[in-house]
Amino acid sequence: MYKHIIWDFDGTLFDTYPVMAKTFQEALMEQGLEEPMSDVLKRLKVSATFALQHYEKEHQINIDRLKAYQESKKADELKVSKPFEGIETICQHIQDTDRKNYLYTHRGESSIELLKMHGLYGYFTDCITSTHGFERKPNPAALRYLIEKYSMDPAEAIMIGDRELDLQSGKNAGIDACYFAEAHEKSEYADVTIHTFQELYSII
Repeated sequence: MYKHIIWDFDGTLFDTYPVMAKTFQEALMEQGLEEPMSDVLKRLKVSATFALQHYEKEHQINIDRLKAYQESKKADELKVSKPFEGIETICQHIQDTDRKNYLYTHRGESSIELLKMHGLYGYFTDCITSTHGFERKPNPAALRYLIEKYSMDPAEAIMIGDRELDLQSGKNAGIDACYFAEAHEKSEYADVTIHTFQELYSII
């Protein structure tokens, strides 16, 4: 049984990819590039950095201008971003059974704001965001920090995420990795693969 459950944010706790992709697509259009939503989404799911670098290299998109557009839409994103169905119930279950939830995300303080807006913040023992300054996933530094800070037995910790970066960061830190795959995808880095959060109850 796992005692320490470490969650990714975008695409794992919260269903944010649709609104993120829409904003990214609009930012590209603002610079004259019409890109299919499916292509934008595919690249964002690798990572936001990957998507930015791709469009800068392949289409000479001005990254500063794109980021400025994204920033101007941040308030709108917060209004429509919501947790996946069942997240509060499972986070409460983890807390009620004397185990701990943690957050590890590349997102900034908006992740904390969203957790608070939806009544989830109190379920989390600690939250690591981009403001902490750790190297990005799959570097394991942030996870190792949590492991040391809370004296975790690595065998009792698991990283849950929807991207290979999340899974790799877990494996690099010496803990198990759970792949949340909405489609029937597989990853060589996953110890466990789930397609619905109901499946987590039998795992954790």
